[in-house]
Amino acid sequence: MSSLRDQPHLSASAINTYIDCGLSYKFGKIDRLVPEFTPAAMVFGTVIHLVLESFYLMKKGDQTLTAKQVHELFENYWEYNAKDRDDIQYEQDKNYHSYLTMGRELLTVWHDKLPEDDFKVIATEVEFALDIPEVPVPVIGYMDLIEEDEAGTIIITDFKSTGRSYSHDEIDKNIQLLIYQMGAKANWYPDRLILLRLDCLIKTKVPKFEQHWSTRTEADERRVIRKIQSVWKGIESGVFLPNDTSWKCKGCAYKSACDQFMEGGENFETQYQPAESSAV
Repeated sequence: MSSLRDQPHLSASAINTYIDCGLSYKFGKIDRLVPEFTPAAMVFGTVIHLVLESFYLMKKGDQTLTAKQVHELFENYWEYNAKDRDDIQYEQDKNYHSYLTMGRELLTVWHDKLPEDDFKVIATEVEFALDIPEVPVPVIGYMDLIEEDEAGTIIITDFKSTGRSYSHDEIDKNIQLLIYQMGAKANWYPDRLILLRLDCLIKTKVPKFEQHWSTRTEADERRVIRKIQSVWKGIESGVFLPNDTSWKCKGCAYKSACDQFMEGGENFETQYQPAESSAV
């Protein structure tokens, strides 16, 4: 995937960022500003993904990890990725150790409530590139998990560690899952039935695990193609609208740059010179 990332591209997260706040997209993808901090939730999400990937790699080899083994994996990954890092910003009343406890509790709930199935694990962390008409760069990404059931149906799963539950409407309109379906059809499974799944590990006071299923139509695919084309036209035209009313502003890693930009600071252009120019 590194070779794909080294070339101009879009991704589901970049598309969502541009739609949510064009200025945030510009700071991160065009100007390549160094983030002011790394959110703890982002590091935690990466670690949870690593644990679940390890679990399904073992399942592919007909082995099942116990809850204790899952905990040990999490503890090792969390220590390696988060311990003694000065750039990580924790939410109020949270720290390295509270996240360690939360991870154990969350994975216990996930392990206990994960439905038993006979799905065949085909692959984890599957890289793909998807071409979109009228967009000169590919959409790239990873699929967390691809499985196959006894009827030959392909099941694509995305892992999410989140602070809240998702509504059915949010699941059915999730751009990332739809792009995964399109990538799977374009690269490997043009004639197979594809089911989409979102496995949500929810970081509420009482941890929860929710598994959501979704299907998408060709009409859904046409709609997202138009959306991606519109995003690309905006990027090409240099249109990067700020959205300073978003709930994401509070945890934005470009807040100082945004404040300078929005307030028309005299030093903005010199203080926030792009580290490296990029087409996307």
